[in-house]
Amino acid sequence: MIDVKHIAKLARLGLGKDEEKKFEKELEAILDFVEKLNEAKTEGAEPTAQITGAINVSREDKTEPLWENPEIKKDILANAPAKEGKFFRVKRVLE
Repeated sequence: MIDVKHIAKLARLGLGKDEEKKFEKELEAILDFVEKLNEAKTEGAEPTAQITGAINVSREDKTEPLWENPEIKKDILANAPAKEGKFFRVKRVLE
């Protein structure tokens, strides 16, 4: 039998009597399932992280000289709450 009170205490959870009964049943079901998984014959099976065969499909990370385009530069600086010339003005972080 699972000691739900002890687990709740370790997790610093306050559980009522109804919650204790509910979680006891849920934890028993989870542990029963894990026990079934432990019985599965996996000798000779290679570990896998996924089974679809998909590979990394992210795009190549490349830079673009956006700052050289005057229109884009204007749009970028328009988002600055404070600016000084062509720079964002920020509060001093070092003394």
